[in-house]
Amino acid sequence: MARQFTLGKKERLKSRKSIEQLFNEGKKINLVPYRIFYTLSPLADERVLLFGVGVSAKNFKRAVDRNRIKRLIREAYRLQKLSLLDKLKDGNLQLNVFFIYTGKELPEYKDVYQKIGMVLNKMEKIVSG
Repeated sequence: MARQFTLGKKERLKSRKSIEQLFNEGKKINLVPYRIFYTLSPLADERVLLFGVGVSAKNFKRAVDRNRIKRLIREAYRLQKLSLLDKLKDGNLQLNVFFIYTGKELPEYKDVYQKIGMVLNKMEKIVSG
């Protein structure tokens, strides 16, 4: 059976407590136009990779624009996360990741896809050691 490129409910970072902990204690990567917060820890439960995304209402007044940017980021992440997921499972680690888009204009999908790929490659290097 082929592997699924999914981003289900169990893979979303939704807990307010987890998100606050991520922002307070997590590490950060800046890759313009993204700011990425992450925490890497030993595996606590079956959820290996948790993901969240946010866009500033200050830069994008219309919810339609914010939602479109979040949708593009989620899609690019969903299609490229499998190698990172495999490395985490091999190392028996859990990774919480939150992407914040800090740009001022609406991005093109190809740019989003490329930058998210660069971030995930960087995360793979961090996980491998």
